Amino acid sequence: MTIAVSTVLVVTSLALVLLILLHRGKGGGLSSMFGGGVSSNLSGSSIAEKNLDRITIATGVIWFACIVTLGLLLKTTAGS
Repeated sequence: MTIAVSTVLVVTSLALVLLILLHRGKGGGLSSMFGGGVSSNLSGSSIAEKNLDRITIATGVIWFACIVTLGLLLKTTAGS
């Protein structure tokens, strides 16, 4: 079980790095290469940027859950 959670943790860590780098900064970012530069006149950010935000938050929640789960698993195995 520990190996599975560790594997998910590594995958989500790498995904978070990639997703954060795709976000647009003050001067634009890598997201503009993948269609993130097209923005709507009605809102401040594009649909692609909003979806990128949602995916990043979901990945962060999964990453956090893996950290907590791995900590609890290691605590129970160290106690026995």
